[in-house]
Amino acid sequence: MGVDGSAHARAALQTVIHGPWPDGARVRALAARPAGGAGHRSILLAALDRSAEDAASRARRALVQRWPDAEAIAVDKAPVRGLLDEAATFNADVIVVGWRGYGGARGLLMGSVSRGVVRGAKCAVLVTKRRPRSRIQNILIAYDGSPNAKRAVQLVARLASGRNGRVTLVQVMESTPPSSRAPAIAGIRTSIARELKRIHARRVKTADQALKRAAAVLNRNGWKTRIELRTGEPLRELTETARKTRADLVVAGARGASGVRHLLLGSVAEGILNRSAVPVLLAR
Repeated sequence: MGVDGSAHARAALQTVIHGPWPDGARVRALAARPAGGAGHRSILLAALDRSAEDAASRARRALVQRWPDAEAIAVDKAPVRGLLDEAATFNADVIVVGWRGYGGARGLLMGSVSRGVVRGAKCAVLVTKRRPRSRIQNILIAYDGSPNAKRAVQLVARLASGRNGRVTLVQVMESTPPSSRAPAIAGIRTSIARELKRIHARRVKTADQALKRAAAVLNRNGWKTRIELRTGEPLRELTETARKTRADLVVAGARGASGVRHLLLGSVAEGILNRSAVPVLLAR
């Protein structure tokens, strides 16, 4: 996990401490500091060095209350590069960062450490904006049957469910209304509507079966599960379900467009990151 002494990093730290991690989990905190060149270091760089060391030290003192062997280090790298490199060395299953990104176009143009980690990580990323209300035990998984959504289910299944662990699996299907360009002849329009209804019923049946298979994986690992199949705009339906279920954590597969198209159009995962008030775990 990344630490820098900020309020967002402290929130991430508390999220880690309250997370449903399994027995045997290992944690390492990392604070990045600017790499120094040859010769005398400036007063500013020396102060930043001390700040990184202090942030790592404070993180370790907090983490050892749950993990006596917790580690905390300071590295001479830019934050994103440092976290990604250390995650590879540590063979991390999850990178944890605080969300300090800007919203809207300014955020897309300027980026942030959390956005950089989310886009560059090869493992799951847990992003948090504020301290959790309590121990994380009520989880919502945004499920769409994609490979990364299945990995999200497997990742949650590996977490410690505890006595009150609950998971809501939600799949949102976008409705397919008849086109306004459909032929005006009543019989043809009726046939089109009937075919769309048949296709929708088949999609609902397939999605329901997939949700039940995913729920079975979680049930075998001690989680109490419920499934919801909703129709509408995915991001709106997911955020509303998270609010209604009082989720402590939202989990989604990191699937979206890449490159410039992703920066301009975003994705459901990016939308959840922007809108969710609770921590978001993106699985790969």
